[in-house]
Amino acid sequence: MKVIRLHPGRERSLLRRHPWIFDSAVAKGGADPGETVRIESSDGRFLAWAAFSPASGIRARAWSFDEAERIEPAFFRGRCARAIAARTRLDIPSDALRLVHGESDGLPGLVVDRYGDTLVAQFLAAGAERWKKVLADALLQETGLAKLYERSDANARKLEGLGETAGWLRGDGPTELGISEHGWRFGVDIAHGHKTGFYLDQRDSRRKFAQWVGRTGARRVLNCFCYTGGFSVAALAGGAASVTSVDSSAPALERARANVALAGFDAARAEFVDADVNDSLRRFVAEGASFDAIVLDPPKLAPSAAAAERAARAYKDLNRLALKLLAEGGVLFTYSCSGGIGADLFHKIVASAGADAGVDGYIAERLGAAPDHPMTLAFPEGEYLKGLIVVRK
Repeated sequence: MKVIRLHPGRERSLLRRHPWIFDSAVAKGGADPGETVRIESSDGRFLAWAAFSPASGIRARAWSFDEAERIEPAFFRGRCARAIAARTRLDIPSDALRLVHGESDGLPGLVVDRYGDTLVAQFLAAGAERWKKVLADALLQETGLAKLYERSDANARKLEGLGETAGWLRGDGPTELGISEHGWRFGVDIAHGHKTGFYLDQRDSRRKFAQWVGRTGARRVLNCFCYTGGFSVAALAGGAASVTSVDSSAPALERARANVALAGFDAARAEFVDADVNDSLRRFVAEGASFDAIVLDPPKLAPSAAAAERAARAYKDLNRLALKLLAEGGVLFTYSCSGGIGADLFHKIVASAGADAGVDGYIAERLGAAPDHPMTLAFPEGEYLKGLIVVRK
């Protein structure tokens, strides 16, 4: 077994069971991509078994902190079984859910979503890639399913020195699927949609938004970065008279339009705008428009802490414009899915946006990802999705 020795004092995070070993922590040692290595402190103490990644700034990701454990097929079957069993304890009102959430489930670099009878997996790190066949077999064995589609085409693979790949890994079938959520029907394209095809992490927020629209009697709703219209359907389900959905992706808007129809709502209540969100918000402000409820769910603007300052300016401008458009007593659901923007910083950004807009509001609730996308005590980076419900005074 190859050994990776750390610099003095760089073992502290591993002693807290944090799974990442950065390149700057490594004093000596190397291995092939994804190869299991023994991580030792500067004085030779065992710290973890990890998957080595020579191309990544995260030089190794810990599989286990138990020296007696062996990283072999049985290990991965056990981890998959534990992750899937954990989801059975959750009350998820959908036939689509996340089964494996990377580091939070002890399987760094692996993301697995279930859409009905089909699994969709992303192998995003060198270790997950090396054990891909074993993991695929384990997932199908533990779920009793026969179909697994691979969506290993995310930018994160480039950081690992891995190429993009997608297609059926086990079985085959249609890639256009239908799912149910809160009794609403959605169409999902697992071959071309964002992530694995749908933003499952916003499941609970969509339900909350429908409830807030109904509770406040919101008539005019604006859904920014609407993607395939999940929040638009929620707004209509909550009783909104009209929903304006804005996105710069024409295919996403077509899917959103189809999802509104699939949910059985009158097409006349939904407007779809193919445009840049920032430009649209400025145009709405110039026109004197006003909305009773607004959703801001932009893409990741700060993938790391290094990009946080630039992203903070972008988040602030979006929220400033949205707050200008929000009617008195209206509700704003605003989000950041950037790992480099923490919850406290996001709150400060939105507060600063309000000050610049001349608007104050009540923080009615803090939001996060649905519970099948867990954060653990040892891995706070799992809290990537942060949101606020703001009610304008």
